[in-house]
Amino acid sequence: MQIILHTGAHFTEDDRLIKCLLRNKEDFSRRGISVPGPGRYKKLLKDTMNAMRGTDPDDDARDVLMDAILDDEQADRMILSNAHFFGAPRSALRSGLLYPNAPEKIAQMRRLFPHDDIEIFMAMRNPATLLPAIYSESPRDELTDFLEGVDPREICWSESLTAMRVLNPAIPITVWCNEDTPLIWGPIIRAMAGLPEDTKITGGFDLLGAIISTEGMKRFRAYLKDHPEMSEAHKRRVIAIFMEKYALEDELVEELEMPGWSDELVEEMTEIYDADFEAVRMIPGVTVIAP
Repeated sequence: MQIILHTGAHFTEDDRLIKCLLRNKEDFSRRGISVPGPGRYKKLLKDTMNAMRGTDPDDDARDVLMDAILDDEQADRMILSNAHFFGAPRSALRSGLLYPNAPEKIAQMRRLFPHDDIEIFMAMRNPATLLPAIYSESPRDELTDFLEGVDPREICWSESLTAMRVLNPAIPITVWCNEDTPLIWGPIIRAMAGLPEDTKITGGFDLLGAIISTEGMKRFRAYLKDHPEMSEAHKRRVIAIFMEKYALEDELVEELEMPGWSDELVEEMTEIYDADFEAVRMIPGVTVIAP
């Protein structure tokens, strides 16, 4: 069984992604791809993994979980989505490392499903906007306590992903920039399902429809209809053009509220994030989806 685990936090796209997957549930099922509803497995997996702390799972734990999650459905591939698989938002930063619990959580998953092929899918987000989101949910009132003395410019995704891979070298990880998601929504869904690039899916433009005007979406679909043989690369360029022309400003602008942070610091962190993305590309076992 191939087990695809989509995770992340502080991304509004997470809910839309699982909804898109569920819209394709019947078609995917016919292809041997199961998309169980999150209510069927989130608490079950959480309780099981909590019970595994310091001990190995029971011999039949895997089969019991599979029976409960699949509910008699036959599948070769199963897609699970849990925004907080790596832990609660309040534990998303420690000692300058994003999602410090991720390596151990993945290792637990590996012990729970020892003979299955596990893959992790997750979005990265610019620390300049991610850290304020995490801070807003942190129990630490003072920014200095929250950052634990770490310069925010030193907080990089490449370090977190490297830590995940070092402890779990056999578990592939696929990542993308959250900021690019509208441009690569369809490719993300198809990659999670293990489908060819040209496979038609339902809701391939769900996210685009949420961030551009109704008129823009109408014109975009008309353009697609008039250009049925458009390549994926061409399609991404067209999406970028329509986003620039018809974007709903309220859906794209992120409000930043971080005490003491200047525009210059945010710009510098963004430049570091862009450079770090290139470092992520070089990590063995990490696949990048990009426009």
